[in-house]
This record gives sequence, C-alpha cells and structure tokens, in this order.
Amino acid sequence: MIELNDVHKSFGRVEVLKGITASVEKGEVVCIIGPSGSGKSTILRCINGLESYDRGEISVEGLKVDRDAPSIVNIRTQVSMVFQRFNLFPHRTALENVVEGPLYVKKESRAQAFDRGRALLAQVGLAEKADAHPPQLSGGQQQRVAIARALAMQPKAILFDEPTSALDPELVGDVLGVMRKLADDGMTMVVVTHEMGFARDVADRVLFIDGGVIVEQGPARALLNQPQHPRTQDFLRRVLHPL
Repeated sequence: MIELNDVHKSFGRVEVLKGITASVEKGEVVCIIGPSGSGKSTILRCINGLESYDRGEISVEGLKVDRDAPSIVNIRTQVSMVFQRFNLFPHRTALENVVEGPLYVKKESRAQAFDRGRALLAQVGLAEKADAHPPQLSGGQQQRVAIARALAMQPKAILFDEPTSALDPELVGDVLGVMRKLADDGMTMVVVTHEMGFARDVADRVLFIDGGVIVEQGPARALLNQPQHPRTQDFLRRVLHPL
C-alpha cells in the first residue's frame, strides 16, 4: 500500500533521511523506533505530504506522493495522521473536531457526518464527551478524539506520530487500547513509538532507524527480543533497562 524508495530529505544543511527504502502492506502494522532526531517523524510527514522530500519516491497505492500536486488531497483523505500533540481545535467540541474533515474536505452531509462522528466517539469510549471542548478533556481523551477524527475520513491507513509521548503514564493505556482494537480490525498502521510492549505485541514488523537510515528491520518479536545489529542492541538495552 505504501512504498518508499531511496527517500532523502534535508533541512538546510542537515540531511535527516539518507535513503529510506521500505514498504507497508495492506492490513499491516509497522512500528518505527529509534532515538530522538533519527528521522522517524519526518518519514510520516513525507508519506502524508506534510513535508516535501528531496530525492527518491513515495507512493500510496501506486499514486506518487507530491505535496504540490492536486492528487495530494486524495492521498491525505486515504492516509490519516494522528499527531503527538493532538492538534484539536480548542474552540470546537469533540464532535465538531471529528466531523471537520468529512464536512469540509469530503463534502458529506451534516446528518451523515454527525451520525458517524457520534459512532466513532462511542468506538473510542467517549460517547458522553461529544459536547465537551478539548480543554475540558484529559490528554488521553483528547488523543482518542484525535483518533476518532482520523477514522472519520474513512482512511485506508493511519500514521501515528508518537501518539502517547505527550500523555501522563496512567493515560497511555486507554490510547493504546484503541490502537490495539484498530489493529485487530485490520487497519493499516505506521506507528512511530517508544512503547516497546505495544510494538512487540501488536506490530507485524519493526523498523529501527538511526541517523536517517534503517539500521535493522524485521518481524516485531524477533527484532525486539533478539536484535542482530549492535546499534539496535544498544538502543533497546537503554530503552528497556534504563539506569
């Protein structure tokens, strides 16, 4: 479904992605792990056309990702993104945040958009919060609203950019629970995460990225339990067994 071929990206003189080649199959869950600044989030932003890339090619179901092409609107309706910091409109209710895309991008009727929006809030366990504004919600609740908003576009894939890193530890489980259910339902997902337990239990594959390159990739349990590359071994040792 998603193909990256020799993708390079620089910010000024700093080369952030140094030739990323990877693919994601329909229904697959791929977790991207690695140290801060390694290029993980940039990969997601390039897939969704939020960032341009300098060389190489990215395609979604055979359609080239080019943020300056009219086709980018179609790609963004097929590939939703959930951000680290929620990115909800604070002056709109949870339900209004969820229906924004279907109403103004997909031009759905208000009745259809609001009916499905309520159903999606119920799906993420927030049916009773439809009329609440984001400042009235916990971080975990806001992130679940953001997931409902992503689902409202009826995407073929969802990109998650460290969706739990801004949450208090006790709120992480609710968000991961929603993501586990999406994986069980067959949603194609690319997840940048530091939650190694989630990656081990839910992901089909894991990519370890460091310094803008894929150092190691493989089946999730195999890579996380028995990493082959010394850099992967060192990273996981520090993450799983911090001093």
